[in-house]
Amino acid sequence: MKKVLVLNGPNLNLLGQREPAQYGSDTLATVEVLCKEVGERLGVEVECRQSNHEGVLIDWIHEAGREIAAGTLLGVVMNPGAFTHTSIALHDAIKGASVTLIELHISNVHARESFRHHSYISPAARGIIVGLGIKGYALAIDALVQVSQAK
Repeated sequence: MKKVLVLNGPNLNLLGQREPAQYGSDTLATVEVLCKEVGERLGVEVECRQSNHEGVLIDWIHEAGREIAAGTLLGVVMNPGAFTHTSIALHDAIKGASVTLIELHISNVHARESFRHHSYISPAARGIIVGLGIKGYALAIDALVQVSQAK
């Protein structure tokens, strides 16, 4: 069975308690259950990981690139959190490892502070989903499956 990797960046472990007016009351555990249920429905395995450390996320992206090349991974859904706006290193890892990636944000970053309007990840991403709450994860997983079938 093919796999989709869901990566969550810094502070996403605080979902449900951090700024619920912005991010809602669902926890990261709820997000992971949603992702796995969507994967079952679509016939793909979903693996979820979260880290507050940029280097760990980069290592996981490199690993994902090897798995994509081996034909065992369809791609990555990534909510890079605040690294979206700061990490050229994540951009370079996605491009360098040739990772098919859907960038995801729970909130509409374009309706928030101006520093959130720029993404270093977007130019390296296959697609972007913003502002649809945790439902965006389901859409992103579905999109990766559809993109892989179109190849």
